[in-house]
Amino acid sequence: MTVFWLDDRAGGYAGVLRAHAGAFDGIFGDIAPVEFACAAWRLATAPVADPGFIRWHRRVLRVRCERNTYDGSLNARVEIAAPLPAELSRSRTWWRDQGWQQWPEIFGQFVTPSQADLAKIPYVRPVLLVDVPVPLDDLPPTPEAPGDDLPETAHRALLVLVRELDRLLDPLITQLG
Repeated sequence: MTVFWLDDRAGGYAGVLRAHAGAFDGIFGDIAPVEFACAAWRLATAPVADPGFIRWHRRVLRVRCERNTYDGSLNARVEIAAPLPAELSRSRTWWRDQGWQQWPEIFGQFVTPSQADLAKIPYVRPVLLVDVPVPLDDLPPTPEAPGDDLPETAHRALLVLVRELDRLLDPLITQLG
């Protein structure tokens, strides 16, 4: 199963990078590739890139890449829509005829209930919060300065992040179904 993949629309990401190169201010020349990779990820998944250049499985709700303050390594924080835990699905006596609903889906995608639905229906939407260290081995070095190589270097960073997150989270998502 593929959990994460890169949507390579013809030159679109390069255009977003050129228009928003300021997202890398203060990062160029960093000895570690972490902040550069995180900035590349943020731009690829930001509203300016709508629809994002990184796609993910329908259970994945949000992904954030961040530098670990302990040792400078790269961590990903992933929110995943989950089914009810066994303690709640064994018996529904706790529902007490309140009409509890779980994750709504639109075309198979887990979505947040509308404000109108939240005003009249109770929801229980389990979310798994997954924090994983992402290996740095294959990340490209941070460029020394903005230049023509920025799109290619950022794209390589995204390829590594997508590959590693897919490898780390595939077993978990497969288990959830």
